[in-house]
Amino acid sequence: MTLKHTGFAALLGLLAASVSLPAFAQPQSAPSSGVVLQNTVTGETLDTSQGKEGGRDTAGVKKFLETGENIYLEDKSCLRNGQSLFATSCSGCHGHLAEGKLGPGLNDNYWTYPSNTEDKGLFSTIFGGANGMMGPHNENLNPDEILQVVTWVRHLYTGPAKDAVWLSAEQKKAYKPYKEGETFSKDEKGQCKPLE
Repeated sequence: MTLKHTGFAALLGLLAASVSLPAFAQPQSAPSSGVVLQNTVTGETLDTSQGKEGGRDTAGVKKFLETGENIYLEDKSCLRNGQSLFATSCSGCHGHLAEGKLGPGLNDNYWTYPSNTEDKGLFSTIFGGANGMMGPHNENLNPDEILQVVTWVRHLYTGPAKDAVWLSAEQKKAYKPYKEGETFSKDEKGQCKPLE
């Protein structure tokens, strides 16, 4: 046997020995729980700890990040804030009533990104951005504010109730399409404090 073959045989012996060794325990990650938010275009996981300070410890955001449920949907105090935030952050591209302008309409049952039929998808698009001019808004809106904008966009919906997957069966029965001119008092009681 030549030296070349001896080296090769030794290498094979080491490989065989390593295969028969018991596997050492590998560190395990903690069990994942809650909602995984993904960038609408790339699918990358979004880190909601990034961006504008505040708005991460509210009951609404905690519930949303754990279950995907938006508990603000029918809360008039959150609708009041969502209306104001949408007007300053979104209406320039999506129109005052989310009817569409430079950006697509958001008040009907057609969604450029089908994931936006669910609140976690719409939240992800606002937080992380999408194609075209839709950049991420996580620097000018914190997670609670984004959730309030989602609430307002859902309130502006004028399509068929059957297509509003964010509504419960009970909410679909009581659904009435948005009518322009609805206002909310600065003193509305609810889960969302007035904006500063």
